[in-house]
Order: sequence, then C-alpha cells, then structure tokens
Amino acid sequence: MNPLVLEWVQKAEGDFEAMQQLARVRNRPSVLDGVCFHAQQCAEKYFKARLQESGEMIPKTHDLIGLLELLLPSEPMLEPLRPALFSLNRYAVDFRYPGYFATRKEAREAVAGCKKVRAALRETLGLEGQAKLRKQRRSKR
Repeated sequence: MNPLVLEWVQKAEGDFEAMQQLARVRNRPSVLDGVCFHAQQCAEKYFKARLQESGEMIPKTHDLIGLLELLLPSEPMLEPLRPALFSLNRYAVDFRYPGYFATRKEAREAVAGCKKVRAALRETLGLEGQAKLRKQRRSKR
C-alpha cells in the first residue's frame, strides 16, 4: 500500500474516532451535527483512499455517490452501500451552516452508515484482515 493511501486511511480514522467520541456525549444536542459531519468525512476519505490505491484521480468532491460510481467498475460489491451514502451525503455541507440541525436519530443513522462504509472499504483495501491478525496476536500474549 502506498504512503498516500495510508495518509487517507489515517485521516479517515481520525474522523472515525472524532465521530465516536462525539456520539458518546450525552445531553448535548449541539454535538449531533459534528457526529454526522465526521461520519460523512470518514466515508469520503475511505473512498478516496480506495481510489488512490487503484491509481485513480481523486476528485475534489464531497459527493459520496459520485465516488461510489467511480469505484463500481472495479468494486461492484460496493453497490449495497448506496442507501447509506444517500444519507451521509447530506452531512458534508448542510449541517455545517445555520438552518440545519441533526437529530439523535440522524446521528445514529450516520454512525451506522459510516461503520458500514468503513468496514466495506477497509476490506477492499485489505485492512480488515490485518486488524484481525493483530488482535489475535495480542490475545495470544
């Protein structure tokens, strides 16, 4: 895996961790927008990591459906992610400005969608098997 792919993955994981931390905050509805935003950003960066790994140009876009379309010819098994991407797409921009506020339900859905996208793209990058191996090695110690 080339270093730029790893940088995309590190950035995606940063958003994943931020999303998880914000999702654990209780009685603070003001953080729900951040949960949704970081969920979208994590998914976007994993798509860009996969495109980078394939040697594709990385478009300057937040459109997850557009990124999916670029990957489908080589990764048709990603098609089932489309419904989650429709939901996540809204959180790239709308919730960053006045007039839009995420609900708890939307935040829960964003987290679930992000986890689904993350798992699928980590698998296509060969990262899921590595994580399982490290976990097995640690448990044997």
